[in-house]
This record gives sequence, C-alpha cells and structure tokens, in this order.
Amino acid sequence: MASLRKVLPCLVLSCLVFILLAEAREFPVGGNANSWKIPSSPDAFNKWAEKERFEIGDSLVMKYDPKSDSVLEVTEEDYKNCNKGKPLKSYKGGETRIALNRSGLFYFISGAEGHCEKGQKLEVDVLSAKHEGGGVKGHPPALAPVSVLPPAPAPAPADGAHALTVGFMATVFAVGVALL
Repeated sequence: MASLRKVLPCLVLSCLVFILLAEAREFPVGGNANSWKIPSSPDAFNKWAEKERFEIGDSLVMKYDPKSDSVLEVTEEDYKNCNKGKPLKSYKGGETRIALNRSGLFYFISGAEGHCEKGQKLEVDVLSAKHEGGGVKGHPPALAPVSVLPPAPAPAPADGAHALTVGFMATVFAVGVALL
C-alpha cells in the first residue's frame, strides 16, 4: 500500500506530461479568423498550407458566412475541376472545425457558386508519425548533403507557448517528486 502511494503520483504526472506533449493544434485557415472567402490571389490558401506542418490530430478552423458559403471536402479530381456535385463531406455551420484524422492529402473547396474557380480552395498534406519530415506530396525526401561542420543549434520556438508548456511540465514533475 505504501509503495502504491509513491508510484501513483509518478504515474499521474507521467500521464499529464504525455497529454501536454501530444497536444493537437488548431489552424485558422489562411492564418487568421474569418478567412474562408475568396482570397486575394488564387493560390493564397495553398501557399499558406505549404508553410505549415499538419499532423494527425490537428484541426483546420474555417469561419465564413453560413448564409452564403460552405466548405466541401472533395476528391482530388473534384478539387482540380471545382466540382461541387458529389462532396465527401459538406459543412455549412459558419464555423467549421475539421479534424485531420489520417495522414495524406485532404482537399477542400467552397460550396458557393464561382468561389472555387476564384481560388477559394485548399489542399492540405498531413504528415504521418512514421514519415514525419518526409518529402512533399508522397515523394521521398532528398538526401541531405554531407557536412564536415558541426550542426547549428536548433532555433528558438517562434512563440513562448512551447517553452511555457515545458516549464509547466517540469514544475509539475518536480512537485510530484517532492510529494514522494
């Protein structure tokens, strides 16, 4: 019984650390709220998506006027042809959260007449855990050049959220150990 009291806090803390590290992210499409509309350039959404790193468990968030627009998940062929006739899924609520629940390509177009043709469409490539950091759109990654120089240090995170999460986890772990 006494050993269970010592082990249980460690197990709980380990679970908390795992949950915090495995936190899924939400991506407002286009990088900001209320952006699911005809973009300023026809490839704006895909240029944005190419800069992001989507993983299984992440979500896309699209906000739009539900009276005049919608989001359709379609096949690659329907994406290329802006065919709204047979979507895989249809979203019409005005604020759509789409869970990226598998690796591979996802295709989305606007359900509003003429919007897809003007660039309101999005192709998202979700990385698998097994192939994280792999090549673009199913191509194998290029071989890295061999260097005799030592590797450069990793850049600091763009925002402090990761550092805060790690600091919080370290504090929680230290408190848990102190309780033992």
